[in-house]
Amino acid sequence: MTAIHRFVEECRAGTLARCLGRMPSGWAVLGDPQIRAGYCLLYPDPVVGHLNELDAEARAKFWADLGRLGDAILAETGADRVNYEILGNQEPALHAHAIPRWVDEPEVVRTKPIWLDDWAIAKPYDPESDRMLQESLQRRLGL
Repeated sequence: MTAIHRFVEECRAGTLARCLGRMPSGWAVLGDPQIRAGYCLLYPDPVVGHLNELDAEARAKFWADLGRLGDAILAETGADRVNYEILGNQEPALHAHAIPRWVDEPEVVRTKPIWLDDWAIAKPYDPESDRMLQESLQRRLGL
């Protein structure tokens, strides 16, 4: 069982504090840490190993939900763009990252994948300080 499986179980049980809510394809959640304010993930439900295990209908829902999540991130954070990544190398279960990016980020990270940023100093998710963003994303997504 991967961390993605555990997170989906927690979303279903209503115990994952950073969960935004249920979308047609799965669960939208705030990332931890918040490497960029508004960093989110989409977990499919049910969990599958990778995108190619989804049938055409489920795959279309997943992509549509990821796009809706990105739209909400852009609207609520004022980011210049959203980077989308599906990796699955550390946690071999489908999950997608939606990372807001700004043109005024430091030159050393602005044009590089977010994974090269310093995650050790990133702000951990905090239910209190992230409450306004979490609620605004939920409203924007209708969750």
